Amino acid sequence: MTFFRDITKSTRGAAGARNAAVMGRRTWAGIPPAFRPLRGRVNALLSLQDEKLVREQEGLDDSTDVFASLSEAVSALQSREGIETIHVVGGAAAFSEAIEHGIADVLYVTRVLTDHDTDVRMSWPLAADAAYKQVAAGPVVTEGAVEFQFTQWVNTKTASAVEPVERADGFSYSSLEPSPEAGLLTVPSYDDAGRSAIPDMAALAAAQAPGVHPEQQYLALIRDILCTGVQRGDRTGTGTLSKFGVQMRFSLRDGVLPLLTTKRVFWRGVAEELLWFVSGNTSAAALQEKGVHIWDGNGSREFLDKSGLGHREEGDLGPVYGFQWRHFGAEYTDMHADYTGKGVDQLQAVVDKIRTNPTDRRIILSAWNPAAIPEMALPPCHMFAQFFVANGELSCQMYQRSADMGLGVPFNIASYSLLTVMLAHVTGLKPGDFVHVIGDAHVYLNHVDALQIQLAREPRPFPTLRIDREVAEIDDFKFSDFVVEGYKPDKSIKMKMAV
Repeated sequence: MTFFRDITKSTRGAAGARNAAVMGRRTWAGIPPAFRPLRGRVNALLSLQDEKLVREQEGLDDSTDVFASLSEAVSALQSREGIETIHVVGGAAAFSEAIEHGIADVLYVTRVLTDHDTDVRMSWPLAADAAYKQVAAGPVVTEGAVEFQFTQWVNTKTASAVEPVERADGFSYSSLEPSPEAGLLTVPSYDDAGRSAIPDMAALAAAQAPGVHPEQQYLALIRDILCTGVQRGDRTGTGTLSKFGVQMRFSLRDGVLPLLTTKRVFWRGVAEELLWFVSGNTSAAALQEKGVHIWDGNGSREFLDKSGLGHREEGDLGPVYGFQWRHFGAEYTDMHADYTGKGVDQLQAVVDKIRTNPTDRRIILSAWNPAAIPEMALPPCHMFAQFFVANGELSCQMYQRSADMGLGVPFNIASYSLLTVMLAHVTGLKPGDFVHVIGDAHVYLNHVDALQIQLAREPRPFPTLRIDREVAEIDDFKFSDFVVEGYKPDKSIKMKMAV
């Protein structure tokens, strides 16, 4: 649905231009009421019934058009000012009319290569002299027992400006991301130079380009995973859509804090958890006392028993992040023991190296300790950070082996950005960039609906962060030192944590 939304909503023309989505009544009825009419597009229904009756039965206001046929709808919408591209989005009767009468200039089609019973049939232009010719095809994809392939076709008789694969202006149909919407038909408009209004999905995905809101990187990655991610089982039994090997980059300059805005992120939870890491604490109760419950599930009696840690007191998480940061290699007994002076204090070593040898390529903070993993309630997901000093700025690159894109990643972005700001503060530097590298970037299947809501939102300006007093050492920070200004996010979106 994310590709469907992007391709039917995105425009390239004058400011204020919109696309139209034309559909039959059954297709309209199949859209969840909360998403009707399709936002940001002119909606048009096809029905042979009396228009007044259709409006009464469907509860339509004047913003939604009703037409008796597809040809009537296309004729009316093409002559209307401000309409850039007309998209036929279903159902079978509308698709058949668009193909048989040559109305559609471009078809986005999913070819299912395995046999399945169908309840709807329609004509398809297979004849050698058919107007529609396939111009691009993606690789064969297998999900479960289903094999399928994404393809694009063009009407060679009506879209004379379109060449089979690439046009003279450099637009390539093969560069479009594949559509998960079987049979999406597009009727593009052309300017005087023959340039199509079909959105270039490769360009839309270029979320790191100058001038693009940096949160678009996160949203583009979510869309990519939902469209092309591999469905996999997982430790929690929930199931995921996953993609391997991705990167995002956020500037921390001028006090900017990349706290996502398309949903509210629990800032106090981010900051208190980071201070908990910095302190080396391993007790979930220490966070609970501050009203932060993000570790409750992994510290519960049930979870510890299930993880082979039944000897551990409830809430004792073992030698997790903070312990590795401050006491790497020390023998862990329990959350009550005093580990002062034991193991390697990696975090203090990072501070010392930044101060005394800023060009060192070994300014490393690692939470991944293979020998200690069996003792941890949860092995580290964000496991490795490297720091880099240049031009008076401190930057951080963090590697995360496993990333819950819906719940965890918004926290992780903010957390390591804050850590970079804190380290810059105590070493007399300015914050530079936070680079987020992810191995297994995944969306839990029970988060898909919530993320669809988030993807429909537009990012707002990031807030700023300032530290309210002079703090000399990394251990001296308190939550009250952090002042976040201008954070005006969209509403919270609830997602269940997979444990």
